[in-house]
Amino acid sequence: MNQETTTLISLKEVMKRVDNKLQALDTHFKELDVTRDNLTRQFEHLSKTLASQAAQDEMWTAVLALGFTSMELNILYSYVIEVLICLHTRMLQKLPDLVRTLPTLTSVLRRKAKNKHVRIVWESVLEEYGLQERDVTALCTFFIAHGTKADHYAANVRRMYIKDVTLMVTNMVKNQALQDGLLRAVQIIETGTAARTPETPRAPLKELMPPVKD
Repeated sequence: MNQETTTLISLKEVMKRVDNKLQALDTHFKELDVTRDNLTRQFEHLSKTLASQAAQDEMWTAVLALGFTSMELNILYSYVIEVLICLHTRMLQKLPDLVRTLPTLTSVLRRKAKNKHVRIVWESVLEEYGLQERDVTALCTFFIAHGTKADHYAANVRRMYIKDVTLMVTNMVKNQALQDGLLRAVQIIETGTAARTPETPRAPLKELMPPVKD
């Protein structure tokens, strides 16, 4: 084997090793890209989770810190419970086949997370009433915090005690999400802007609502 042939073989071996090295580096960089993408997704999910938890903590703090009198809380509770009952009743009207499996608003909220059809109907009901998910969260939080000690006041009784509930909420509730939810509840009940449909048999007020748990 002459010198030229030996040099050519050596070059081929070097090129092969270089090519193998480049392929290894390419694979390594692809793995790094995958790892980076996974970490980015995890970070985004964690950020959203922390933001959601912070918003929930802020909501609970705001609800528990409300400076209303017992009478004022009863009046707000009355609006909240009536809107939540409207939502539950409307869901049953739209899903008559699921009346037995959706006995409370809690069951609706749980089912919508797993059932696409229920979720679509739920979204349509919220749209009818001009509500958003965060409004329902605010109203449910208020109900859980104050429902066990509050009483329902009929519309005529509410008007005897407070002439302008909207002004009261605007002045007293500083948390924006909670304020928005309560104001929308008042608007729905007072102005009748929500879709009105024939009445269907309904259980007593507190039986339709989510049970309060520790």
